[in-house]
Amino acid sequence: MKKLALLWKLVRNDLRVLSAALQHPDRPGWLIPAVALVGLYAIDPFNFAVPFVGVVDDGVLVPMALHLMVRCLPTELRRQRGR
Repeated sequence: MKKLALLWKLVRNDLRVLSAALQHPDRPGWLIPAVALVGLYAIDPFNFAVPFVGVVDDGVLVPMALHLMVRCLPTELRRQRGR
């Protein structure tokens, strides 16, 4: 349970940073399409694998993709926090 709380805290922080970066005028050009693709992947209604595996897959890959996007942002955008 403690690891889930830690993962949620990391995801919440990454979402705040990405939200602030999306509103920044100097955001990289790849950011909007990348966030859109991860969002579509997360809400994808079709699961080609076993449904349980799909849920676990979304619970692991989506946070990893969000964290990777935050790590690829320029330093000045990473330091900003959501309002």
